[in-house]
Amino acid sequence: MSDEALWANIFKQKNVVKENMFTVLKRIPVFQDLGYKELRAVERILHRRHYKQDEIIFRENEPGVGMYIIEHGKVHITVGRENKLLVLLSNGDFFGEMALILSGKRTASAIAHEETSLLGFFQPDLFNLMETNPKIGNKIMFRLSQMIAERLRLGTLENRQLKARLNVLQSELETLKKGKKD
Repeated sequence: MSDEALWANIFKQKNVVKENMFTVLKRIPVFQDLGYKELRAVERILHRRHYKQDEIIFRENEPGVGMYIIEHGKVHITVGRENKLLVLLSNGDFFGEMALILSGKRTASAIAHEETSLLGFFQPDLFNLMETNPKIGNKIMFRLSQMIAERLRLGTLENRQLKARLNVLQSELETLKKGKKD
């Protein structure tokens, strides 16, 4: 799984026209291991939501309840009081998937950049699916686990690189300080 696949839908095509829910679902990595009937079962429990331009989908630090898939439109993912833009997502992208398995606060805000239609897949629906159809639920949980593990692996590698760079900078600073004393 590439780094890009972790943060965006790598299967997204440019100039995508409005697609039906099933077509959108087929391309989402969380659902990639599901067959036709299984995707149809997931499709039945999704919640379609419509947002106007600049409408808040969720705010940073609010409790997370599930993930969203952009059926059509664009969404800004932002952080902080100043709403610093992290990424602009569009048709076929997804966000908030961590909330499917973690009960915690959102780490960013999501704001509709234009009129947007989203498909919501919420934690209670996933847990119910795991009880009523464990095969589908387990496939989804396995893919989520793989995605999270890969993000953790990449985060660990990035952390190591940053620590190594920090050590170099600290060493250079110490050298400069010693040079001024002499």
